[in-house]
Amino acid sequence: MSEPLTAQELDLLRKFDTPTVCNVIELFDYRPRSAGYMDGRIKSDFPKMPPMVGYASTATFRSAAPPRGEDVYGGMTEQLERLKEVPAPQVIVFQDLDNPPAAATFGEVMCTTYKTFGCVGLITSGGGRDLEQVGRLGFSTFTGSTLCAHGYCQIMHVNIPVHVGGITVYPGDLLHGDCNGVTTIPNEIAKALAGLLVEFVAAEEVILNCLRTDGANLKAFTKAREECVRRIGELKKRVVG
Repeated sequence: MSEPLTAQELDLLRKFDTPTVCNVIELFDYRPRSAGYMDGRIKSDFPKMPPMVGYASTATFRSAAPPRGEDVYGGMTEQLERLKEVPAPQVIVFQDLDNPPAAATFGEVMCTTYKTFGCVGLITSGGGRDLEQVGRLGFSTFTGSTLCAHGYCQIMHVNIPVHVGGITVYPGDLLHGDCNGVTTIPNEIAKALAGLLVEFVAAEEVILNCLRTDGANLKAFTKAREECVRRIGELKKRVVG
């Protein structure tokens, strides 16, 4: 795995929305433009929260049936012990193995626990509950549904590849999520990407500033668009040659 981002680089990523991050990822030609981000099944529970940025600590989950000889909520201690296997800050990522999800993956107590141990968010292909209370924590969650009960909550396996929102998430993957959805940021390009975000937004602002003027017309728009494309092309040359 590449060297984790510094606190300053993580703070910079939090200043930009997820679509902008996706746009800059595309400059690197690192993966297909239709890959690496979660599909529409995964939605933010708190769309007004600022972007969430952190490294994936993954797990699988079941709640449909009682465990054999184990306590409900079994596996959480191991999960917390193994948070240090990925860089901080961590984002908990659950694949719910029940189909359809039988009960909520998380509630107020679990999210308070994760936040206390340094996590900044949680993503699950299953459901969540206690959303009013979790929202007050300032803890970002992304879910496929909302369910009122916790069933037989069991954390099955920790820090293995999981499939959530149509993509595979590996332990240590860098994640960026907001009201628009969640994307992975390839660790190999994360540092370079963070340094390009300001310039990319400035390039797009050329068009937006043109359109915001009272005298906006097709000729001015075309000129602004050409300048924007030129600037973005220069950025692309810097990262792919």
